[in-house]
Amino acid sequence: MQFWKHKMVSFLLLMGLLSSVANAQNEGQYTHFMFNRLSYNPAYAGSSGALSLTLLYNNQWLGLDLQSPVDGASAGSTPVNFLFSVDLPVNFLHGGIGATFNSQSIGYHTNSTVDIDYAFRMYWGPGTLSAGIEANLYNFTFNTADLYGASDLTGDPTNPTSSAGDPAVNGKEVSEMMIDVSTGLYYQVPGEYYVGLSVKNLLGSHSDELHWENARTAYLMGGYEYSFPYNPSFKLKPSVLFKTADFSVFQAEAAMLLDYENAFWGGLGYRLGDAFTFMAGINWNFSNLNWLRIGVAYDLTTSKLGTMRSGRSFGTIEIFANGSIRFGATRQAPTSSRNTRYLY
Repeated sequence: MQFWKHKMVSFLLLMGLLSSVANAQNEGQYTHFMFNRLSYNPAYAGSSGALSLTLLYNNQWLGLDLQSPVDGASAGSTPVNFLFSVDLPVNFLHGGIGATFNSQSIGYHTNSTVDIDYAFRMYWGPGTLSAGIEANLYNFTFNTADLYGASDLTGDPTNPTSSAGDPAVNGKEVSEMMIDVSTGLYYQVPGEYYVGLSVKNLLGSHSDELHWENARTAYLMGGYEYSFPYNPSFKLKPSVLFKTADFSVFQAEAAMLLDYENAFWGGLGYRLGDAFTFMAGINWNFSNLNWLRIGVAYDLTTSKLGTMRSGRSFGTIEIFANGSIRFGATRQAPTSSRNTRYLY
């Protein structure tokens, strides 16, 4: 067991070094990624051993001024993300199933996604190894009604727009659905560590009407739990997340949480080139089988979007909730032990 612990610590240190040379990526990101593993990796489905429901709300770049330079009208929405997921183990399927609904609005664009997951799980070494597959259904909507084209600008400050229309800005709402597939591997030793590798959008589906193409995105994530030897009530929980889209842009994030008696937790994190993150939360254990976890996170934007100038962002807020119901005893990985007989 000590060998596996040392290997995992070395792995996390290596990923931490790699994060220092990664480049930031302008994509939506959940700060509570360590509690939201299903949305990154389908092989996670059912890994908690319970029926698990997760809600996440992320409002990014609060206070960012998006006034139109033409007439002062709104230039669309800053990134707003909403996520709901559910997963549970299914013994007769030798694994677990799950589903995730994710909605993101940014500018005049809205993206809604439904993911359906299946994970096959087996015992391997001290933990369990899962292989997962995911069906992705995307609905992209683009509203051009409030956009301005080059032919709409007159150059006259008293009458900045004309009635002339740009053919690329037709004032309509364009929507299209696409289908894709994702896959992943996930290994965990409960209460000790986990590591996962996944690839989203294997088909690279594209829309000719919206001129949109899904980037094939790879995720590498891992986490570890360390109990203080002289005070096991406290646990340190480092976690990391890396992703790359088509191996052309990269993003790295790391967090360190301190947990007390599995009742309160808080911590700090950093998203490379984007933000420092601050997290806190509370757990309610109603019994050994049921619990509720609620958390909040604040991202202090460090990019140019977050400078102290007027009209720039003063940060990002995220709210997280997770409830779990365990219907029975969870099967544990097989272990060997010595049975000492007492003779009288």
